[in-house]
Amino acid sequence: MPRIFTVARSIVIGVSPDVVYQAVSRPEDMGRWSPENLGTAEQTSRGPAAVGSSFIGRNRRGAFRWVTQCTVTASDPGRRFAFRVHAIGVTRPLLRGPIARWEYRFEPEGDGTRVTETWRDDRRAWPDVLANFFDRVVTPGRSFAEFQVANIDSTLSRLKRELEAAPTS
Repeated sequence: MPRIFTVARSIVIGVSPDVVYQAVSRPEDMGRWSPENLGTAEQTSRGPAAVGSSFIGRNRRGAFRWVTQCTVTASDPGRRFAFRVHAIGVTRPLLRGPIARWEYRFEPEGDGTRVTETWRDDRRAWPDVLANFFDRVVTPGRSFAEFQVANIDSTLSRLKRELEAAPTS
């Protein structure tokens, strides 16, 4: 089966694009919605992340925990937020190289916002055989693309639930 390098999923959330952007552009809060991300390491600055800023993401899958070094590549309030993952490690992100890119787009739809979350696999230099084997070991028998579809759906659903339940100002 050929590798899939990009997956994207969308959901409509009943709040403005600016409200969704303010939530998603704070990497320290991602752990509230993501089934895998635990937010950011303590040394990461708080608040909306600007282009060029870096953060260390904390992650877990079952008993396994790891950290990633990420750099913000787009920060357009109410429209788009994106970052690239370019280092990984168990306690410190020491292994450097292209790993993945994440992007969130916000488009007005009716009284709400269509939020599209996109994951791109940047491990393009990996031979397919090696990548497919690695993916099946670390993602309970699935490809990363299949695994990320489930993660994205869960993240977007949790984000929608939280933002729509919040009192409007």
